[in-house]
Amino acid sequence: MLILGIESATEQVGVAIGGHEGVIATFEVTRGRRHAEILTPAIEFVLRNADIDVDELGCIAVDIGPGMFTGMRVGISAAKAMAQALRIPMIGISSLDLLAFPCRHTDRVVVPVIDARKSEVSWAMYRQVPGGVQQVATPTVGPVDELVADLLARSQEALLVGDGAHRYRDEILEGYRCEIAAPVHPSPGALVELAHAKALREEWVRPNEIEPIYLRPPDAQINWATREQRA
Repeated sequence: MLILGIESATEQVGVAIGGHEGVIATFEVTRGRRHAEILTPAIEFVLRNADIDVDELGCIAVDIGPGMFTGMRVGISAAKAMAQALRIPMIGISSLDLLAFPCRHTDRVVVPVIDARKSEVSWAMYRQVPGGVQQVATPTVGPVDELVADLLARSQEALLVGDGAHRYRDEILEGYRCEIAAPVHPSPGALVELAHAKALREEWVRPNEIEPIYLRPPDAQINWATREQRA
């Protein structure tokens, strides 16, 4: 089964295609938050250079967040539209899972940290298991000092990854000694790899069952609630 992976939950736009032979082609760009402009040409570029016709696809995988609201909506909408048009199933995978997966060979606790804006970050914690990683702390969103407090409370050697860890590097290291490393953004290649494993177990869903992971309400909803309180 050939799987097309669409990743646009952070500042990066990424597309990959692959299957049982691994990742065949991948495209990644981080520039100017032009997700809507970049994504469709990126999909066409990857398919063309992999010499694969869109009708050969058997599944669409997509990053469902957490991340940037606009980027998530662009990627999920495009993925749903393609899956519905081709009448093929979908697989949704968290951006936190995608950040943790490349670090699956470390013995340390892997902590993906995503910039949630407004001086907040989203994070979760993972441990190495045979063949990958397993989430050991549920996804959370909050100020950087809450992340540091969480790390201190667990007192475990940690490896932090993600754009949030890099953006707030100084604040994190001031409160907790750890390593901050790559990856900075979720990888579309990792998305295809994880989706392929799920596809083998037939863990796919219909397009209308794919939902984004929002760890806090969208800004518009927050602003509307603030207006009501003032009124």
